[in-house]
Amino acid sequence: MFFGAHLSAAGGIHTTLERAAEMGADGVQLFTQSPRMWRATNHDPANFETFKSRREELGIAEGGVVAHALYLCNLATPDDVIYERSRAAITNTLEVACAIEADSVVFHVGSHLGAGLEAGMARVEPVLRELLTLCNERTWLLLENSAGAGGTIGRSIDELAALFDACDGHARLGVCLDTCHLYVSGVDVTDLDVLDDLLDELDARIGLDRLRALHVNDAGAPLGSNRDRHANIGEGALGEKLGLFLAHPRLQGLPAFLEVPGVNKKGPNADELRKVRELHERWLEATRP
Repeated sequence: MFFGAHLSAAGGIHTTLERAAEMGADGVQLFTQSPRMWRATNHDPANFETFKSRREELGIAEGGVVAHALYLCNLATPDDVIYERSRAAITNTLEVACAIEADSVVFHVGSHLGAGLEAGMARVEPVLRELLTLCNERTWLLLENSAGAGGTIGRSIDELAALFDACDGHARLGVCLDTCHLYVSGVDVTDLDVLDDLLDELDARIGLDRLRALHVNDAGAPLGSNRDRHANIGEGALGEKLGLFLAHPRLQGLPAFLEVPGVNKKGPNADELRKVRELHERWLEATRP
């Protein structure tokens, strides 16, 4: 397992790699546009080339560069305006991700907002199929498990698997698991039996080889609360036992990205990276035969 962080792209998309280098991250996750508005960023194509060459210089491994689609996006919504804006935003994110040769784009499916799971899935499928045509051998599309109430789709492996089945198990469709989202959705990732069952189900329904990235966040809300509240490493409900997830043998080798609030809500920093690496090492050592 190697560790990156979600970092700002202020000043140009290539600047995320400089921030990653400064804090000692092994990888980077980024927004390709402002997370607070629908309007796409007009990137300088020269920055794409700078990004690719700088990544090579830094030796960031396969899987270590991820773009995250806007949180505003909702592909399951019955609202046609939000639906089309979401389609356009994720399309743009995929296009930029391909231009910088990112390894994947992570996104949340969204919520059916009371229209029902079947109706929501029917909205998601055609756009998901369309988006997958933009993927290539390098850049995948990853469904992230979600948290929260209100008709959110993707809180279980069963719901994620239904989307895979709807897209005929497309070769470039993968999964990103978030530790906080799992926990607040009722999956206790601090319990080895529960975690084993989760990974067994993922392997049986989708394939463990489709698990391409992890989001490592402590949980700022109780088990099963359906409240998406990220906490800094070691400061939430998972605490030291987050290490059980980090050290699981079936998760080794994957890129793991921090989305923690950090100090004064300024995001991940070098200290959060230090804490998660030390936690990983402690539990690897404790669980070695």
